[in-house]
Amino acid sequence: MNILITPYIDVALLTVYAFFLFFLGLVVYLRREDRREGYPLEDEMTGRLDTPGGVLLQADPKSFRLPFGHGIATTPTKGREPVDIAARRIDRFAGAPYAPTGDPLVDGVGPAAWAERAKRPDLDWEGHPRLMPLGVSDDFWIARGDPDPRGWPVVASDGRHVGDVTDLWIDRADRLIRYLAVSSGIAGHTVLAPMFMATVDRRHRRVVIDAINSDQFRNVPAPQGDGVLTLYDEERIQAYFGGGYLYAHRDRQEPFL
Repeated sequence: MNILITPYIDVALLTVYAFFLFFLGLVVYLRREDRREGYPLEDEMTGRLDTPGGVLLQADPKSFRLPFGHGIATTPTKGREPVDIAARRIDRFAGAPYAPTGDPLVDGVGPAAWAERAKRPDLDWEGHPRLMPLGVSDDFWIARGDPDPRGWPVVASDGRHVGDVTDLWIDRADRLIRYLAVSSGIAGHTVLAPMFMATVDRRHRRVVIDAINSDQFRNVPAPQGDGVLTLYDEERIQAYFGGGYLYAHRDRQEPFL
């Protein structure tokens, strides 16, 4: 039975109106939230702002309290990221690819690009640094039956010997090896190489890192802290080795047949 409010409007009709108003508000809310980062958009060729903000187009800033006394983070972030990179367009049209003008691994071009992450170590749930050298830890060790690559030679993608593994950086939260400390004679100091980009060759008792060439070990980013690996350090190291899968050899930049 309908409850008539007026001869033309009843409760069922008001419920339909309320549903449509709620759904319209939900769409507006979601559109504002998905524009929280990366907006307003820029024109690819000129850098001109394409989508200016507004009440219905841009979300209000949100603040998040970071754990372990690391302050407050606000999003959207203030300011825009710099776009001056060591690369040039190969043609004059929107979406044209960039060609590096220097060393793309050092300049952070393409797959070697990195984000400006926090210059503090990643922490576990107790607030302690997650990553640490295995050599200074009494609570972790290599499981029996697994190879211990410490002391093994390291071979780059060009087949040259670049140094030896001196230590292992472990993730105490995930219980795995994250980085290999390589005493590189080519670099002249110890560099860190991502474990997930290395192959442990048990048969020949060596470690193969096919991401970069031997001479490119000279420019591997070094950690900024003494005995501490920050999130920024990890970003730079992984970007450098990851970019090598495209830029280490000229042949890697050619199309597959």
